[in-house]
Amino acid sequence: MDRNDIQKTIDSRRTALGVEFGSTRIKAVLIGDDHAPIASGSHEWENRHENGIWTYSLEDVWMGLQDSFGNLSKEVSEKYNTPLKTVGAIGFSAMMHGYMAFDKDGNLLVPFRTWRNTITGQASEKLTDLFQFNIPQRWSIAHLYQAILNREPHVREIGHLTTLAGYIHWKLTGQKVLGVGEASGMFPIDSSTNNYDVRKLEQFNALLKAENISWKLQDILPRVLLAGDAAGVLTEEGARLLDPTGGLQGGIPLCPPEGDAGTGMVATNSVAERTGNVSAGTSVFAMIVLEKALSKLYPEIDIVTTPTGKPVAMVHSNNCTSDLNAWVDLFQEFTRTLGVEISESRLYEMLYQQGLMGDADGGGLLAYNYVSGEHITHLEEGRPLFVRTPESRFTLSNFMRTHLFSSLGALKIGMDILFEQEKVRIDQLLGHGGFFKTKEVGQKIMAAAMNVPVSVMETAGEGGAWGIAVLASYMLNKAANEPLEAYLANKVFAGENGTTVAPDPRDVDGFSAFMARYKRGLLIERAAVDGLR
Repeated sequence: MDRNDIQKTIDSRRTALGVEFGSTRIKAVLIGDDHAPIASGSHEWENRHENGIWTYSLEDVWMGLQDSFGNLSKEVSEKYNTPLKTVGAIGFSAMMHGYMAFDKDGNLLVPFRTWRNTITGQASEKLTDLFQFNIPQRWSIAHLYQAILNREPHVREIGHLTTLAGYIHWKLTGQKVLGVGEASGMFPIDSSTNNYDVRKLEQFNALLKAENISWKLQDILPRVLLAGDAAGVLTEEGARLLDPTGGLQGGIPLCPPEGDAGTGMVATNSVAERTGNVSAGTSVFAMIVLEKALSKLYPEIDIVTTPTGKPVAMVHSNNCTSDLNAWVDLFQEFTRTLGVEISESRLYEMLYQQGLMGDADGGGLLAYNYVSGEHITHLEEGRPLFVRTPESRFTLSNFMRTHLFSSLGALKIGMDILFEQEKVRIDQLLGHGGFFKTKEVGQKIMAAAMNVPVSVMETAGEGGAWGIAVLASYMLNKAANEPLEAYLANKVFAGENGTTVAPDPRDVDGFSAFMARYKRGLLIERAAVDGLR
């Protein structure tokens, strides 16, 4: 669309606004009815470690939201010469999980406890055993039960428990609701009902009764909604919270608030069965939409849902490219010592491409990229490690190939549970993140590791703010009974440009040989953790 068309789109409310609260940035994106971004605004923020808790203050939340929206409004005014008085629909997303507990009058009882806190180990273990369902430490229910186990006095006063996305939505609309994908990071979801699992609610309520706590869990959790459901409208009070200048009008409809996992699935068109997306950067995680529930509990795999309630298996590895980045930094230091000027991006490109030239299995080399602990391989701490035998073929190409392989080693162990034990099948993976920045290299390595085609779309870089804007647009513009999968395929991603790389049998066999070596060598990593304290 040209400038005049975009101006008409804005003035006629054929737009959708999405805002996502990430760990370090709050981003707002305005899209038109063609789903292309029109304007954006952002605000940088950081969590704080206070009294042993990773947190953000409520003041930080609202200042950041107002600043990001203000920057977006300014861009709209400057680029299109029209004020942003209203939009067609709004959606909010944020980091999943965490703990925000309020009393019956809406007062925050304890500082916001984010997903990053690892203070709920006892609760996580007990609930996983009780439910026979994996409850990670970052889940809201683990935080709640840990507070009960700790005899924290605020527990008896709880009138409402929610997440960051749910809190913002509540304050702007008065509605205590969550999208099902976000809700699935609070408490287990039954995908046959698209609501909280009733049996597990009863099990938890029995724990509450034993502690003489008067409320029941279903009374304090947000109501669960699906993608496309109406989730309230922006109140006049909410409009002033979002835009203190008074320019934005109330009455705008909002879609259900979602978590960053759900918006990532939308942004990569990975919400249908047999699809998945993998985000690879500092950490790496894959999310696979399941055709049926897993047969049993696996501590390596989290079960959440898509924004429409379909079960999703999530394999999360703490370590991906951090150690690889450290080696590239070392090579950068070497080039500078030689007096050779080469940009960081070019150096990455050259070294990554070297990895494609090595022996299929990496020449017998071995590396562990564990800068931090890795739960999939049961290591509570990490020691980055590089190992070779006298017979290994120690070349630059094998060195780089081995470190690219190692970046996906722990992920592969978790994914093999899905592929080999549960016989999960997927048609392709959508990749996004820094691992895929160098053309085709990351795709080829990931395709070898997962033995499925790996695609990278141009829109993958738009991120979760765009994803939640698309969900807002879906609520506003979907046809009667039009599934989200069809809306994305036919109206959002139709004609989308991207590249797909199929697995090369040589690379698949090579990665398999590397993984056999990787698993045998884990005792070396364990010895490094134990010996280097």
